Amino acid sequence: MRPSASPLSLYLAAAYTLLAVYASLHPFAGWRDSGVDVFAFLRAGWPRYIQLADLPINLLAYVPLGFLWVPAFKPRLGRNSAVLLATLLGAILSLCMEVLQNYLPTRVPSNLDVALNTAGALIGALAGARWGGQLLDGGRLHALRVRQVRHGAMGDAGLMLLGLWLLTQLTPETLLFGNGDLRSLLGLDAPLPYDAGRFAEMEAAIVCAQTMAVALLATRLGRTPALPPVMLLLVTALLLKTLVMALSLGTGRALAWTSPGGVIGLAGGVALWLIASALPAALQKAVAAVALLIATVLVNLAPDNPYLVNTWQTWSAGQFLNFHGLTKLTATVWPFLALPWLMMLRTERKS
Repeated sequence: MRPSASPLSLYLAAAYTLLAVYASLHPFAGWRDSGVDVFAFLRAGWPRYIQLADLPINLLAYVPLGFLWVPAFKPRLGRNSAVLLATLLGAILSLCMEVLQNYLPTRVPSNLDVALNTAGALIGALAGARWGGQLLDGGRLHALRVRQVRHGAMGDAGLMLLGLWLLTQLTPETLLFGNGDLRSLLGLDAPLPYDAGRFAEMEAAIVCAQTMAVALLATRLGRTPALPPVMLLLVTALLLKTLVMALSLGTGRALAWTSPGGVIGLAGGVALWLIASALPAALQKAVAAVALLIATVLVNLAPDNPYLVNTWQTWSAGQFLNFHGLTKLTATVWPFLALPWLMMLRTERKS
């Protein structure tokens, strides 16, 4: 029997659209009205200063948007109308973002950006019409999702949470799995002075607690034995962390996250997860919530490491400034999204 379509495509499309808005307007500071015609950039000639690295980024950034909206629209509109509407949505979104960038001193609106974004949305929409169903609308991967993952809106939301958690690993300056730090967002200083021994202990506790919390969250999301998919999730996260460290600091420091505290915490978190997996479902949920709270509290109490602070002061996000702002925001809010999911999760059956 063909598995029924889920609203996952709509959730993913809406989430990616919101992320695109955030990335386009980051850092949301210094808003002012310069008095110029906000549509003047559309009539401008070829931009005088072009950074070639921006061209593929602006094109590729809107490909997922077009790809995701097509399977979300197609059940109601049909294939061709879905492609047209997804492309139009990408063009309108890009135009609105460029207009709003008139009011941001760090951003320069560009007609070339609108053209590239629209082209990216069209490419993504055509790809979504061809392959989107295989991923999100009753195709093979959707059938795999039906077999492996909890059904319904909670299952879709859980998959999005794990996807966002993997995205947080692309924030290079955070501790391994160290999500939920509100201090930079609120402009607060570290409450504790730095001490090498204290920092290593708190780092190990943070990594341990969040590893256990994420692994238990993934366990409760799944419908089959948890060990292989959860281990794959953790390995993928470590590979992403290694990749972003290599891109940020050079290949020689790609494994900079493997500090004693990080390694000990990772091993301890996996061990505690294996033990907690034997508990009843309700207790697994409670343990995951407590571990997530502990990790988040400790992240906000941990002292600043002078070595890490000096390292990242000399690092520049360069062309990936907007993407970096997006991943940093995701890392900040992730625990506050995961905790309500755990609280609302039904434990009597994985359905």
